[in-house]
Parts: sequence; C-alpha cells; structure tokens
Amino acid sequence: MKIEYNSYAARKFRRSLAVLLAAAITGVLSAILADTLKVITEHYEELFFSALQKNKFLIFLLPLIGLATIYVLRHFLFHNKANKGIKEVLDTVNKKNNSLPSYKIPSHYFNGLLTVIFGGSTGIEVSTVVSTAAIGALSSRKVYYLRKYRTDLVCAGLAAGVTALFNAPIAGFLFAFEVFTKRKSKLHTASVVTAVLTSYLITRFFFFKQLFHFNITEWHGRAFPYFILLGILAGLNAAYLTKSVLFFKKLFGSFQNDYLRIIGGSLLLSILVFFIPHLYGEGYEGIRHVLENVQKTPVTLVLPLLAVLLFKPIATSVTLGAGGDGGVFAPSLFIGAFLGLIVCALLNHFFGLGLIPVNFVLIGMAAVLSGSIHAPFTAIFLVCAMADNYILFIPIVIACLVSRWVAGKILPYSVYTYQSKLG
Repeated sequence: MKIEYNSYAARKFRRSLAVLLAAAITGVLSAILADTLKVITEHYEELFFSALQKNKFLIFLLPLIGLATIYVLRHFLFHNKANKGIKEVLDTVNKKNNSLPSYKIPSHYFNGLLTVIFGGSTGIEVSTVVSTAAIGALSSRKVYYLRKYRTDLVCAGLAAGVTALFNAPIAGFLFAFEVFTKRKSKLHTASVVTAVLTSYLITRFFFFKQLFHFNITEWHGRAFPYFILLGILAGLNAAYLTKSVLFFKKLFGSFQNDYLRIIGGSLLLSILVFFIPHLYGEGYEGIRHVLENVQKTPVTLVLPLLAVLLFKPIATSVTLGAGGDGGVFAPSLFIGAFLGLIVCALLNHFFGLGLIPVNFVLIGMAAVLSGSIHAPFTAIFLVCAMADNYILFIPIVIACLVSRWVAGKILPYSVYTYQSKLG
C-alpha cells in the first residue's frame, strides 16, 4: 500500500512539474508576443499619426484601410471563423467543452495591430489577452496529460500577456483571478505565478520602456472627499463606456451588408478623429500630452476636454462595432486621465482648493478602469506599476472601490460578463 502511495505521489509530482514547465514556456511565448505587438503598434501608430499631422484629410482613408484589411483577412485567411474576443476566453475557462483554437494567436495579433495603427480608437490589450490565452490553450493540447490543466495554462497565458504589456506582474496575476476564474488550487496559483514571473523577466530585461512618466511626490488628506467624488464620476463614465460599446455592437451587428458596416463605421470614426485628433488609436499620446501640460491647463480648456470625454466611448464603440479588434483597457485609461484633469481643474478654479492635478490624472485612470472591467484590484496595481510608485496607493484604492461600486449599481455586468451571458 505504501509503495502504491509513493508511486502516486511521484506521478503527481512529475505532472505538477510538467504543468509548471508548460506555464513557464507559455509565459516566455506570451511575453514575446505581447512585447513585439506593443513595439510594432507603437511604431506604426506614431508613423501614421505624424503623417496625419501633415495632411489631416488622410483620416478619411486610414480607418477604412484598417477595417477593410481586417475583413479581408477574416474572410479569406481565417474563413469567417468566430471572433468573439474575451467571451471565448471566458467560455474556455468556464466550459469544459470549449477551447481556444490556434488560429486565434495570429488572428488577434494582426487584427489588433491593424485596428490601432490605422486609427481605431481602442487598444491592443484584449487582442493580446486572447492571443496569449490561446498560447496557453495550445500548450495544453500538445501534451495529452496536460489537457485537464487547460484552465491553469489559459489563465497563465493571459496573465503573462497583461504583465508584459504594462510591466505589471501583480496586476497580471490579479486579472486572471478577478475576471476569469476563482480557482484556488495550489497548482493553479503556481502556474499563473510562474507564467507571470517569466513574462516579467523577459519584458524587464529585453523590452522594458516606461509607458508614462508621472511626477508623483505627495498627496494631502484634505483631498479625501474629492477622491471619492472622482470615484463616483469615474463609475458613471465607466458605465457610459460599457453601455456605449454594447449599443454600437448591437447596432452594427444588425447590418446585413458587411460593406455598409465597414464603410459607415470607418466614416463615422474618421469624422470623430478629424475634429478630435486625440481619439486616434490607443490614445496614449493624448495621455502624455495631458501629463506634459497638467500644471498649465486653464479652465477655458475644460469644454474641449469634456468633448474628448464624451466622444471617446463613442469612437471606441464604433471601432469595435464596425469590426475592429480591441477592448476597453486603453480607452478606460484615456478617459480616466482626462476626467481626473477636468475634475481637478474645475475644483481648483471655482473653489481654490490647490489640488495636485497629476494625482487626479493617475487616480482617474485607475478608477475608470476599475469600473469598466469590474476588477478594482487589477486596476489599482496596474496603474501603480505604470506610475512606478505606490505613493497614491490609498487614494487609488478608495477611488477604485467607489467607482466599482457605482458602476456595479448602474450595470451589474461589464462588457466581458454581459457578452458571456449572451453566449
């Protein structure tokens, strides 16, 4: 009996090692995929946006090229196979009979790239998450005894992808548990940690580049009520973004003619970007512009900033509804940055409070993301990692929890969970 037990324990140990090795390989491949996609996207987005500065009427051509190319790839290369993004990852994690096919890796990689560089008002985060989750699913299919660990490896892949994009290992780890699965087995946790650490090391040593530069030095306790106010407004904006995405996806989904959907969507997007250039692509350049001018934003600029705040969710929704690939990560960060700046500028102008604008920009980014994806702790650690310090940790926690509560009261679902119910 003791010999049988020892034999079983040895087999279990070998299986665990195999799973962790597969998770490590998944982490390496996911980091390479996420980092190369990030570098290529940033390069060509800057290139096309520079061309747009010289001839702004190019915007009436670029989104059409991007959406049309995506349509051609889906039709001829991927044979019109289903492309439901995060919903497919959720189904793979929660339904045993679902799996992410390998074509999801190149499909989302190129679709995400084409969407953003040609002006689609979204980010590459969801494209990366689906691609890296598909890497985890692929590794679980290649070795027959790893199939029962598919959920572990899929979560390892998507966590590694988020880690690489934002150089945020804690956020990558939490994203897997807050959004996708509540599994508490030791092997599952160890798999995700292994993938996150390998992804972090690859990114840190070979691809690291600080996305934004925040000059955060202090915060004051007297600003507490205004952090709560910002959290409330962030929750409202997150709900608006979610409703907008769902509305336009349903609207464009009702189009029977694919050409009409692509042409109509690209034209509407082009008009929005023509009048508000900051809506182009991921919007990270817009956030950098905010940070560069954060101390000298007069209250007279609040109206144009409000226009950006109002139309960004529409531009994102049109991009996704017309066939673009992406999600709400980058738009949420963008909206949060502008919201934080507007709130701070108005409070300082009308009440002379002397609030620190850059603090409100960073807190707003985290708060809107928290409300949009219903994952406050992912948002907290992701934005702290982006700032490369934890000075604002307490205000960010407060605003994120308030935003998540407000958004949840308005809508009991996020874009992700609403889609999964439809499926």
